[in-house]
Amino acid sequence: MTAGAGSLLVRVVVGGVFVGHGLQKLRGAFGGPGLDGTERMMSALDMEPAPLQARAAALTETLGGAALAIGAVTPVAAAGLIATMLTAVRKVHWKNGFWNSKGGFEFNTVLIAVVTAVTVDGPGPLSIDSAFGRRRWGVRGGLFAVAAGAVGSLAAVELGRRASAALRAHENAQKVVDPDRDGDSAG
Repeated sequence: MTAGAGSLLVRVVVGGVFVGHGLQKLRGAFGGPGLDGTERMMSALDMEPAPLQARAAALTETLGGAALAIGAVTPVAAAGLIATMLTAVRKVHWKNGFWNSKGGFEFNTVLIAVVTAVTVDGPGPLSIDSAFGRRRWGVRGGLFAVAAGAVGSLAAVELGRRASAALRAHENAQKVVDPDRDGDSAG
């Protein structure tokens, strides 16, 4: 095997998994829900505005996974992917415990560890980053990815919380103005 084949394999497989998950959300590929289903999921998770949150998650996973696979702007790609995984843990998996068999956050944790490790050790010689002189990003690159991912997740969840509260307040105000309103009709 040539130098860098291991990192290439990890990047392509893990990046491909993210691309697949993103396309499930974005296009309904691979049995996924598509944007409509992803919007409904985001709304159910109080991640409003659901259309924005759905597109952000779908595009981050798709584009971030592709960037990871080709080894381009690795710390930035990793930050986006870490943000989506931390958000998934916080909003969906944490309450189920660690193990994936119970709907927990085991898989998310492994993905976060892998993209962080790829960032720290670098995407290797067979990558776009390497073509521009960055075979390794080092601990600083890894810390950037984790910190930026955490900030991205915090921002997405906080935006969702605030937008959900505003939406509920608006719906409640509409019910006061129109007591016959059932809350399900288009306003």
